[in-house]
Amino acid sequence: MANSGQKVVLITGCSSGIGLRIAVTLARDEKKRYHVIATMRDLRKKDKLVEAAGDAFGKTLTLLPLDVCSDESVKSCINSVKDRHIDILINNAGVGLLGPLESISIEEMKRVFETNFFGVVRMIKEVMPDMKKRRSGHIVVMSSVMGLQGVVFNDVYTASKFAMEGFCESMAVQLMKFNVRVSMIEPGPVHTEFETKMMDDVAKMEYPGADADTVRYFKDVYLPSSIDIFEAMGQTPEDIAKCTKKVIESSSPRFRNLTNSLYTPIVALKYADETGGLSVNTFYNLLFNFGPLMHITMSILKCLTCSCLRRRTISPN
Repeated sequence: MANSGQKVVLITGCSSGIGLRIAVTLARDEKKRYHVIATMRDLRKKDKLVEAAGDAFGKTLTLLPLDVCSDESVKSCINSVKDRHIDILINNAGVGLLGPLESISIEEMKRVFETNFFGVVRMIKEVMPDMKKRRSGHIVVMSSVMGLQGVVFNDVYTASKFAMEGFCESMAVQLMKFNVRVSMIEPGPVHTEFETKMMDDVAKMEYPGADADTVRYFKDVYLPSSIDIFEAMGQTPEDIAKCTKKVIESSSPRFRNLTNSLYTPIVALKYADETGGLSVNTFYNLLFNFGPLMHITMSILKCLTCSCLRRRTISPN
C-alpha cells in the first residue's frame, strides 16, 4: 500500500527488459516518491524483478498479475488497487514481429495488434475515468521511433506503433482538458534479451510464401545492417528507464520523447518533405545501394559513441 505523498505507478510488462528496469528505478527512488505496482502475465517469471528490486520488494514495489490482452484481467488488476487510484500508468507490454510480409499469417499480425495497440487501449480505458474525475494523472506509453518512421521488414510492428501514436495523439488533446497528461517514450534499438533472441531466431527461420530474392534481401542485407545499427546506436533498458523517470518528474512533460538524439535527423527526414520521397529514397539507398558504406559508417559511429555521448542521449530535453 502506498504511503501518504507517494505516487502510485502501475507498469505493464515487468518480467524483463525495459519494464523491469523502469519498475526497479522508480521503486528504488532515493526519496521514495513512488509506490510501484509491477505487473506481468505470469507471476512465475517474477524472479529477475524481485532480485533486481532487492529490499524495495514488498515496500515500494508490489506485484500483480495482468494480461493486457484480456478485458477481465485488466479490470481485475485495476480493481485490486486501493480505491482504483493510479497516478501514473506506464504502458510497456509489447511484442515484436519481423520478417517478409508474405510469410506472416494474419493471425500473427492480429496478435501483435492485440498486445501493442489494443492492450494499451484497454489499460487507458480502465484508468482514464478515475483520472478524469480526479483531474489528475499521467499516462506514459512505450512507443518506438518505428511509430514515427517506417522500417523495412518491420511492417506489422511498425503499423502497431503508428496506430498507437495516432490514438494517443488524439487522446492527449481531450485529456489535457482534465489535467491528465499523455507522454510517448520513443526509443530506437534497445539491447534486451528479447531483441537478441528474436534476431537469432529470424536468421535461422524459413519463410514459406516469400520469394527467394526477398528472403535473400532480408537475411543478407537487412539483418546485417540491423545488427550494425544495434551495435552502434543501441541503448540499454537502464537508459530508457532513466529517460522515463525524467519525463514523469517533469513539471511540464512533453508528449513525444525520443530517447536517442542520434535518431533525430532520421525522423526529421520524414517531415522535411511532405511527399515522403526523401525518407523513402534515403532508406532505400542506405539499405540497397550503400550497404558497405553504411557498415563502415556504423563501425565509426560505434567507436565514437563514447559513454559521455550515451549519457546525453537519454535526456528527453
